[in-house]
This record gives sequence, C-alpha cells and structure tokens, in this order.
Amino acid sequence: METGTNRPEVSAMSKPESKPSNQPSGDQGQGSGPRPGGRPQAAAVPPSKGLFGLVAVLLVVLMLYMVLSSGGEGKSITLAEFETRYREKQIDPESVVIRDDAIVARLLPGADSKVPTTVRVTLNSATKEPYTNAVLEITGRKVHTRAPSPFLPLLLWFGPFILVLLVLWFIISRGLRNASNAGGMLGNFGKSRHRTLSKEMTGITFKDVAGIDEAKEEVTEIIEFLKNPKRFTKLGGRIPRGVLLIGEPGCGKTLLAKAIAGEADVPFYSISGSDFVEMFVGVGASRVRDLFKQAKESAPCIIFLDEIDAVGRRRGSGFNQGGHDEREQTLNAILVEMDGITSSDGVIVIAATNRNDVLDPALVRPGRFDRQITVPLPDVKGRVEILSVHAKKVKLGPNVDLERTARATPMFSGAELAAVINEAAISATMKNKDFIEQEDLEEARDKIKFGRARKSRAVDKDENRATAYHEAGHAVLQALLPNADPLHKVTIIPRGQSLGSTMSLPEKDRLGYGKKWLLATMRVLCGGRIAEERATGDTSSGAAMDISMATRLARTMVLEWGMSERLGFVRYAGQDTREFFAPDKEYSDETARLIDDEVRRFVDEAYADAQRLLNENWDKVDRVALALLKHETLSSDEVGKLMRNEPLSKPTVADLLAAEAAKNEVPPASRPPMTTNSPDVPPGAFPSPA
Repeated sequence: METGTNRPEVSAMSKPESKPSNQPSGDQGQGSGPRPGGRPQAAAVPPSKGLFGLVAVLLVVLMLYMVLSSGGEGKSITLAEFETRYREKQIDPESVVIRDDAIVARLLPGADSKVPTTVRVTLNSATKEPYTNAVLEITGRKVHTRAPSPFLPLLLWFGPFILVLLVLWFIISRGLRNASNAGGMLGNFGKSRHRTLSKEMTGITFKDVAGIDEAKEEVTEIIEFLKNPKRFTKLGGRIPRGVLLIGEPGCGKTLLAKAIAGEADVPFYSISGSDFVEMFVGVGASRVRDLFKQAKESAPCIIFLDEIDAVGRRRGSGFNQGGHDEREQTLNAILVEMDGITSSDGVIVIAATNRNDVLDPALVRPGRFDRQITVPLPDVKGRVEILSVHAKKVKLGPNVDLERTARATPMFSGAELAAVINEAAISATMKNKDFIEQEDLEEARDKIKFGRARKSRAVDKDENRATAYHEAGHAVLQALLPNADPLHKVTIIPRGQSLGSTMSLPEKDRLGYGKKWLLATMRVLCGGRIAEERATGDTSSGAAMDISMATRLARTMVLEWGMSERLGFVRYAGQDTREFFAPDKEYSDETARLIDDEVRRFVDEAYADAQRLLNENWDKVDRVALALLKHETLSSDEVGKLMRNEPLSKPTVADLLAAEAAKNEVPPASRPPMTTNSPDVPPGAFPSPA
C-alpha cells in the first residue's frame, strides 16, 4: 500500500501536421519562386537528370531490340508445312532468311489477307543442321543468312543488372537532393512528427473536464495569458515557459491537454515523448529543434509533450553511466530550446507524466517548467461530477443514484469512472433493458475493480466450503473492528483470479493512513486463513494475496512511516531504486535484522488478535459461511442480521434457479395436443410396428 502522495502521470501529446504557410513543407518540391529582389528565379534542374533519361531510353531501346530480334515474331510452322507452302509459291523466295535460332520467311498476300505475314521454323541444337540443309535443298540455295550480333549475349546477361543499378542510383540521388532541402526520404527522419490540434479536431472543452477544478484554474490562466498578454506584462510579469502536469494514470492529464487545444485560439502542437527516439543517432535532437523552430515561427503557441519521462529521465542513471545516449541528446536539445541563449518567449510547453520522480532536475527547475500542476484522484464531489459528465451520453433509469455510486468508488480515477458508465451501458444492453439501472452500475464497478464474475465455473464442494469460511472470516472481522472500513458485501462467486471477495466501502477518501486503520486492516487480512484452517483442518494457497498485502503493510510501516517503537522516527527505505542495479541500503546488518523482527512482530500480533476475535465469535462465522453457501452473495445489512442471529428472508440460489426454470417452462394449457398419428402419416393409416 502506498502513501497518500500520488505519483505523477504522463499524458501523451500529439502535434499537428500543419506548418506555417510561409514555410515550405518537407514533402513539397523546391519549385521555382520569386527571388527576394522581385525577379523570377529559374526552376532548378537537378543535375544529371538529362543524362539519366538518355541512358534509360537507350537501354530500353536496346532491350526492345534484343527481344524483337530474339525470334519471337511470326507464326511458327513445321518444316513440312514450309516445304508445302514454298512449293505452292505462297512464300516469297527472296525473303527466306536462315538465323541461328529460326528460319524466317514472308508469305505472299493471299485471298484471305492482303498484308504479308511472317512464318518461322524454330531451330535448336538438334535440328539446326538437318533443317538448314533441307531448306537449302528446297529453295535451291536461294536464302539469306544473318550473323548474330556480338553484343546480344552481353546485353542479354548484363542488361537487367544495369537497369536495376540505374533505378537505384536515381532513387538514392533524388533522396539525397531532397534531404539537402530538409525533406524527402532521408530528410524526413529529422522532421518533427507532431500534430496540430484545434477545437474542431478534439471536440473537447473545459465543460467536459470535471473533478479537477484547481488544475483547470491554473491552466485557464495560461490560456488567458496567451489571449491577452498585455494584461499580465504591464506589471512586469513574463509568460511561463512550461507547465508540468503530474498525476496517476487515468486522472485526466491528456484530457486536460485536449481541452486546452479546444479552448486556446493559438496553434497547439502535440507530440509524444517516444516520437523523438529513433534508431538513428541524432534524430531525436533534430526533431526537437525542428519542433521548436516551427513553434517559434507560429508564436504565441502551445507545445504539448506527452509521456515526457520517455526522454526526460535523469541523466547518468540506469545502464548508461556517462556514455553517449540518444535519449540524453534529445533531453539536452529540449533543455536548450526551453531556456537557452535563444529566446523562446511566446512558446509554452505543457508536459505530462506520472513518473516525475525520475525526471532530470535540470528539466523541472524554474525557468523551464515554471509550474507543476498536480492532477489528483477525484474526491466524492469530483466523482459525482465526472459520473454526471459521462452519464449525459447514456440513458439512466429512475432508480440510479450517482452519488451512491460515487461513494462506492473511492480512489477511482476518471478513466475508471468512465469505464463504469460504459460497462453498465453494455450490461444493460445485453439484458435487453431500456435504460441503465443501479444494479448495472454496481456490477460494472465490481467488474472493473475485481474482474468479471465467473458464475459458470464448476467449484468443488469442499473448495466452495473452504472459500465460504475464508470470506466469512474476513467479513466478520470487518464488521467487528471499529477502525476498519465498513463492510459493503461478501461473495463466493469467483471474480478475476479470486474464488471469492469481501468488499469494503470507505466512509471517506483516504489521503493518509493512520496506524489504527492499518492494524485493523492487517487483522482483517489474517481472518480468512484463520477461519478456513479451523473449518477445514487444512490450509490452502487462497490466502496468498492476503499474506502479501499484510507483509507489505507491515514493512512499509517500519521502513517508511516510522510506526515502530523500537526503530523510532527514522526512514530506512532507500531512494527510488528502479533506475539502478543494486538496492539502496543505508543501514547495518544489525538494523536489518531488527527491521525483520519488527515486521514479523506486527504480522504476528495481527494474526494472534484476529484468531482470538474469531474464536470468540465462531458462531457468527458459522452462520455467515452457511448463508454464503446458500445465497452466494450477502450485503452488509444481511451480514449484520446473521451476526445478530436474525433470520434472512432472502431466497436461496436453488429457489432462484427453480423460479427461473418455472418461468421458462411452457404451461400445460398452451401445449399442443398430442396425437398418435405422425405428421407424415395420412389419417386412417395403421401405426407402424416400430
């Protein structure tokens, strides 16, 4: 469990594709245009373009000549047909040509065709000599011979390779020329991949942002500064350089940035931190420079960097210990552009992260990110507002109480609350309802927090009994301990990875954790294993999560919160060690043993106290467990009745199944009358012996 301090969340920013009209796009050509003096400038002809065209045309002509002279023209006939046509004087005697691959001749115009056509007798290594002798004999040696070209074999072998090389040379040379003009194939690697957002593109304004009023107010000041800068500068103030949004995932940092794009009347460039990093060295820094160059030309404007921790992590940490790193070069470029020698007034940088603890100190200092706005988890009032915003898009029933849902969703983020409304709408649709009811919202909340209910899962009888006593132990201790959160409901229907769950409902949003609440929570966590072991005489792995949570609570109480009398008001937990190889340990081995003893003492005391309470109230555990086996789910009021030994009027699972089966059963009056005759047998026929 963590302290009330929320970790900052990183929001993603997208930057618009559009560029200032006075700057040519990197994808556009460098056509002719007027010189500064007003005289027209001749269009620049790329060098060697005419030479490439000439060589390409000559190569194509040679290839065509090779193909046409390869003997593929004319109608193919046999030697006997050639002799017949020659005897019948259908072939022009002066047109017979003997080549290496064929014997070609031209037919005289006939009745069916007035245009001469060509015939050919194909030759190969086996028929070349006999066919040639036969044609010489048929024509009386009145033939022509054509010597093969010495360049034809060379062209046949090397022509395709030369053509491919010329095409590659053309593509590469063109890319290099475009790269010199800051565009094209290679030049685009250094171009910024941002998007330009506007109100029409996002469709989100401050009316769609709820539950973070203080963050909205601070951002509203930035927008007012851009719209009316003279109002602030008349007293000598300057526009902030940067604003860092910090908050847990799903709290609305990116949504707030989209609302800024919808409210501001200035260009809004959005890009993600990961878009700066490429496989090529120096590309990230080049994109940063290109981004700020375009932003300065469009000033005043806003740049939104989402997931800034992707490139803004502390330098010299992790695997890189002072060596060259592409991410560090990108960070250096951001530092220089935000507060370097060159002024960047008029450009406000808004960044979002949920890991502000790993950001470089030079990035978050005043002068770069002048403001750090925390976007916290919403409180009860904020959750009601968020649910109301999302509820406008769905149909709610008359029994829906959004305030009750808000109280039942403590520590839920804005994204989770939006998911509750969406899941409730899906659930109501699948049940063919006309609107969303309160039970749909309850089911959606449990589904998001604990997982989907697996009602069809076949559970062994003994395993089901162990689960019932396990959850009954949790529920009874939750109801008995005054410092624990109030019980909401308990169920043995499997959800997610758990076979059952005991759900609490905090009375208020908890920003800090008191020692009494922590000790009571540890006793509740121990109650499941104790009740399960006493009822079944065996222990199972079902308490793995309870053991993990109790141990983590005890260790955090000792190491970070100074709640151990023996160790005192001292923090023994090291700094954030996720960026380093070895854990940060700044105490002796004797202190380490004392820390382990104190952690063990907290857990043992909680286990012993929970065991004592359950032994004194075992009859209540029995009643709750047996009721869970019958009803599967009990509310807090029903658990209270069982603990007071009051009867439940709730139908059992068997009663519900019987009622459902009776509802689906067809009444006898509506059943069709039974006939002895088959529908395929005519009336009066004798029945079949079968």
